[in-house]
Amino acid sequence: MSAQDKIKETVEANDVVLYMKGTKTMPQCGFSSRVAGVLNFMGVEYADVNVLADEDIRSGIKEYSDWPTIPQLYVKGEFVGGGDIITEMTLSGELDQLFEAKGVSYDKDAAEKIREANA
Repeated sequence: MSAQDKIKETVEANDVVLYMKGTKTMPQCGFSSRVAGVLNFMGVEYADVNVLADEDIRSGIKEYSDWPTIPQLYVKGEFVGGGDIITEMTLSGELDQLFEAKGVSYDKDAAEKIREANA
């Protein structure tokens, strides 16, 4: 199975997927840590894929999304963005709206606390 096939299968089989450096419990870069931290704090159930564990996936995910950086967040099979975009969406409330529109459960109070702490 090619890296592209593996990525497609993972993205389609999980409601929320984060391709990241490290894991959700042990991120290995600041951007991955920030996005995983947001998802963890908001109580979002998601699959994490450590791109450092597989060079084919690490390069393949960049081709799959046509996005040059990691982390990359997918919701219901759709590429949402990288670290900066997810941070902006969290602070603006757009991430909440996306989760609601896609039927992904999350802790609304936690999302509000993130915004309050960054106001």
